[in-house]
Amino acid sequence: MSSDPVSHEPTTARIPCAATSTASRFAARRSCAERQARRRRFWEWIIEHALLLIGLVAVAAVVLVLLFMLRDALPLFFADHLSPLGFIFGTEWRPISFPAQYGIWALIMGTTIVTAGASLIAIPLGFACAVYLAELAPRAVREVMKPTVELLAAIPSVVIGFIGYALLNNWVRDAFRLPTGLCALTAVLLLALMMLPTIISIAEDAITAVPRSYREGSLALGASLLSTIRHAILPAAGSGLVAAAMLGIGRALGETMVVLMVAGNSIEVPLGFLGNPDLTLWHKLATLVQSGFGLFGPARTMTATVASEMGEVAVGSVHYHALFAVGALLVLMSLTITLVSDVALRRVKRS
Repeated sequence: MSSDPVSHEPTTARIPCAATSTASRFAARRSCAERQARRRRFWEWIIEHALLLIGLVAVAAVVLVLLFMLRDALPLFFADHLSPLGFIFGTEWRPISFPAQYGIWALIMGTTIVTAGASLIAIPLGFACAVYLAELAPRAVREVMKPTVELLAAIPSVVIGFIGYALLNNWVRDAFRLPTGLCALTAVLLLALMMLPTIISIAEDAITAVPRSYREGSLALGASLLSTIRHAILPAAGSGLVAAAMLGIGRALGETMVVLMVAGNSIEVPLGFLGNPDLTLWHKLATLVQSGFGLFGPARTMTATVASEMGEVAVGSVHYHALFAVGALLVLMSLTITLVSDVALRRVKRS
């Protein structure tokens, strides 16, 4: 029995073609992947340097604002020969008297009392509201409350000032039996109301951004929901909470219309009796409590002084330079608060 020999020529002829085709497809895919990688690296380089440029522009803007303020503030001490210590710790601000007196200690104390009082009210209340919206509130309540809180931030400050002048003024006067409701306490309550939307929105976003595994891990270990919020969620959202508090303080520190309308606008040193050597310690403490820690008396802030007097001064005068010095000091105070909070946050993270 015989059989024809099997020819393998067609098969051996197709193998180089198939290998060549596979190699060419692999080379084409590799070339395409390399082009995509180069294109991706190029756009990443563009985005990275664009973000760096934006950050540098922000830093440059802050530096330029400070230099602009110092340009017209420093002549007060070099050309007009006013003592820096006398300017800061002087208790009399009388720019139109003769001789004129430029002491801003009363303005610094008024700004500090109003800002600190509003922060003590708004920061804990804002954090509590943010925790409720992010962790405890039902979905229907959250969908109503969050837009309402954000809408509150859109109300102009002059409108809030009108509300305080017409309504809150009388309530504070009657509740605490004061001669007038135009005092630091009224300004503190209104500033706290204005700080709340900023604090609540940013703090709620920071709490929501905490990974879900933190909550699930804490609950799986047997912790209660409140313990989970306190020991797992809030520490993880610490940077966002600090940012919320700083932005809220900055809002209160830079507010003008509300304090100008309802704080009494009287240039006198709040708690000035504490430095009176003729009073005994017990008399000082009794007066401190009676004055509501400075909240029941009138106050005038640095921003209100600049807003009310800048339009009336002659450019290049001593009064003009003094107002710019007040603005420069206000910028330095804001930067100091920001730097201190950043250092404190880093220490907390390190510990």
